[in-house]
Amino acid sequence: MSLARVILTSGRSLDLSELRLSATYGGMLGMLGTLEGYPCKPVNDLKIKGLVRAAARAHPSVPVHLVPPRREYPDQYAGAFGPVEVLPAVACVGAFHSTALDRDHDPVLRRSALTIVWFQPTARVPYGCDAEETLRGVDWESLARDYEL
Repeated sequence: MSLARVILTSGRSLDLSELRLSATYGGMLGMLGTLEGYPCKPVNDLKIKGLVRAAARAHPSVPVHLVPPRREYPDQYAGAFGPVEVLPAVACVGAFHSTALDRDHDPVLRRSALTIVWFQPTARVPYGCDAEETLRGVDWESLARDYEL
């Protein structure tokens, strides 16, 4: 069963079978004075690396792709670790499946898969052509891997 179907800009249809949403900066309150005290490049890079590692552990036989997030730099005081750098509010990890990449493969026995990590401003499930443009622009053909059912 698919949670949602996402249509890539290439026209390929993806089925979303698993989705994990988390607040990008959840847990940062109360940690002021530490590296995790405010959103900055070192904190964001650690958050991104952690999400990619967790996605790879959750689906070890499937490649993982990070959609590079938009980074904003509000006019705020720069702390000890550099300027404030803000990522979109919601971090997403999704397990996607589609038809086989190799058209010679039996479509009943073979599928393709890719785990995607991306960020978006709201906690809504991506659907159809209304998914984030950065997610819809993923180059499935070069990133996903075929597998046998």
